[in-house]
Amino acid sequence: MAMKARVEAVLNVGLRIPSIMLLEVLYRWDVSSFFQKIQRSSLNNNPLFQYKYIALYLHYVGYILSLVLLTLPRQHLVQLYLYVLTALLLFAGHQLSRDYVRGELDSGYEGPLYLEPLSMNRFTTALVGQVVVCTLCSCVMQTKQIWLFSAHLLPLVARLCLVPLETIVFINRFAMIFTGLEVLYFIASNLLVPYNLAKTAYRELVQVVEVYGLLALGMSLWNQLVLPVLFMCFWLVLFALQIYTYFSTRDQPPSRERLLFLFLTSIAECCSTPYSLLGLVFTVSFVALGVLTLCKFYLQGYRAFMNDNAMHRGMTEGITLLILAVQTGLIELQVIHRAFLLSIILFVVVASILQSMLEIADPIVLALGASRDKSLWKHFRAVSLCLFLLVFPAYMAYMICQFFRMDFWLLIIISSSILTSLQVLGTLLIYILFMVEEFRKAPVENMDEVIYCVNGTYRLLEFLVAVCVVAYGVSETLFGEWTVMGSTIILVHSYYNVWLRAQLGWQSFLLRRDAVHKIQSMPTASALQLQQHNDICSICFQDMKSAVITPCSHFFHAACLKKWLYVQETCPLCHGQLKSQLQPTSSPGVANQNPAEVEQEQGEPQGELDTEEGTQAKNTPPMKASTEPELGTDLLSESSKIQPKECDIAAESSISPDGGLNDDGLCTSDVHSSS
Repeated sequence: MAMKARVEAVLNVGLRIPSIMLLEVLYRWDVSSFFQKIQRSSLNNNPLFQYKYIALYLHYVGYILSLVLLTLPRQHLVQLYLYVLTALLLFAGHQLSRDYVRGELDSGYEGPLYLEPLSMNRFTTALVGQVVVCTLCSCVMQTKQIWLFSAHLLPLVARLCLVPLETIVFINRFAMIFTGLEVLYFIASNLLVPYNLAKTAYRELVQVVEVYGLLALGMSLWNQLVLPVLFMCFWLVLFALQIYTYFSTRDQPPSRERLLFLFLTSIAECCSTPYSLLGLVFTVSFVALGVLTLCKFYLQGYRAFMNDNAMHRGMTEGITLLILAVQTGLIELQVIHRAFLLSIILFVVVASILQSMLEIADPIVLALGASRDKSLWKHFRAVSLCLFLLVFPAYMAYMICQFFRMDFWLLIIISSSILTSLQVLGTLLIYILFMVEEFRKAPVENMDEVIYCVNGTYRLLEFLVAVCVVAYGVSETLFGEWTVMGSTIILVHSYYNVWLRAQLGWQSFLLRRDAVHKIQSMPTASALQLQQHNDICSICFQDMKSAVITPCSHFFHAACLKKWLYVQETCPLCHGQLKSQLQPTSSPGVANQNPAEVEQEQGEPQGELDTEEGTQAKNTPPMKASTEPELGTDLLSESSKIQPKECDIAAESSISPDGGLNDDGLCTSDVHSSS
């Protein structure tokens, strides 16, 4: 069943290609200019010139028939091709019969066949050919009435009966007329089939539109006709014919430069109509999809196809090519100018593919650097692809500068390749930092700051490239030729690539500066406080040798809390607001007291209680932040007044066996952390 489905899918595409080829030919054929040439040749009595308007009507009828063939269901399309194949076989049979009769007339021999070896050879060859034709016709039409397709055997039978050669000529003509009458009878008997088929199709279309709407109808036709694959196959056939035509008319093999020119001109020849342009668009989309799929497979193997990203399916590249072709009027240019413009458009498409490859490789490379994966083959694949994405865009920019004169449009195109190389360079530097940290077997101090500096450096370089592009465009507009399109591009480029980049960079800098100020304003935990806290950092889940204390008396690594503050200005545990300017408070909390005073006030049993409650607090989820900000202060005040003996009693009565919640519903870990 799987093989049958594949064969049907291939037939569904292959049998529709001739209809698009016919549309291509009809679009290229200018009927008016054709008849103007006939008129200039002074052949006014030519029947073609007299029936000019009939030919024009037939031209439009050809369009309609091509569209009908394109949208026919597969089973009807197969049946139609079988009818056409039968007609071609009958025509071939009559051609064989005519050639045999002509050969007999040339020889002039009318005696028995077995007495003349040459005549016997001609007869045997013609008989075998006619029998094959009759057998194929009966098989194609799925009928056992083989006599319906054997009219072209009459001249052979007449020659075998020693009929005179002049009579055999008339018998051959009668056989041709008889076959033609059979074909006409078959057409007349099936004359209403197109009408009935159109009526049925119209009824089905109306039902689908009423139930599901036009969008569902369009999607259904798109899936049934497999338009992307169909147009891609059509364009590949057209391109192959163009290459074959070129090499069949050349005796010497072309040089290397000539091959590049041949490639561009062949593509330019194959996108001179809307149909061939659509074919090129879908072909580029599938090529981009294949390249991105190979990139995923090279990086991750078969795991890459488990979580496929819909954004990396080649649609962006195809749409980019279509928009650029429509905006520049590609199909209206001459072949040489079209090839020149196509080289630039294809450069843009390749740059877009490289950018998509970077979007695939960037998270994988950084994940390998941070995951401590020991597989050298994975690291080699990731680094080698990054090196390719670093070198190849720069090489493309260099080559296009060698072939074309620098202007504003070309600078915009080249800047995209330069930005890709800069992004890859930043990714590689961060990957190297992760690997250095791995080889050291210990965290690198201020790693976050180093990574921020690396990212900030290449972002700054991207910003400088965008500024240079805008400056060049402004100078070319002021001192060169001013155009509305050029000015619009400068404004758009200035807004998206200069203003927005600068705004985002400045906001990131302000966030980091505010986070640093917040961390510096928080008190640092002493060794005794860390020992009493006896817990890990709830952000990185690592032991704390140093920590800062938030206003809500929670302990965190300074670097971890700073990363958290880049995102939001709340405590990671209780989600209380952390103000940028923290003032020392007079509340009797641990954060604002001398550790010696705390020990003297609370006594040794309180330390034991803290240790026991701290151990239970590790397994107790944090309490949701209260809507009243005074709750934490009240708890601090009350906890500082509890005497050691009363604290033991309170601990025994408040700690529940199953969760650490007291009678008031408060989490003991929160109370302890606040005390």
